[in-house]
Parts: sequence; structure tokens; C-alpha cells
Amino acid sequence: MPIIINLDVMLAKRKMRSNELAERMGITTANLSILKTGKAKAVRFSTLEAICEILECQPGDIMEFVKEE
Repeated sequence: MPIIINLDVMLAKRKMRSNELAERMGITTANLSILKTGKAKAVRFSTLEAICEILECQPGDIMEFVKEE
């Protein structure tokens, strides 16, 4: 898939663990893991908004488009 999820990078920059982010967002760590690994087929804007608000970042900081060749 050409969309790369860099959530681990942003979590490391913010010195935050996945379970803390999941707890603050009100989702399970399993659902956050699906997002982190890029296995999610879709992401709600409300979820993306919550991630960006908590991590104080922009959507482009956690998602990247890489053209497949």
C-alpha cells in the first residue's frame, strides 16, 4: 500500500507509549496497533484528529504517500 503510517516515529518523538496514546484516545491498544502497522483499511477523521491533538502534530507527520513502482 502506498500510504505509510509513521505513528511509531511520532510516538518516539513525543516520548509516549502506544498504550498511553490508546488510553487517552479511548480506544483499545489492539485497534491502535492495527493503525500503527498500516493494516487499517480506513481511518476516521475523528480518530486522526484525536491522534494529532494528543501528539501535537499534523496528519502529514504520521501519514506519508510513497508511489509504488
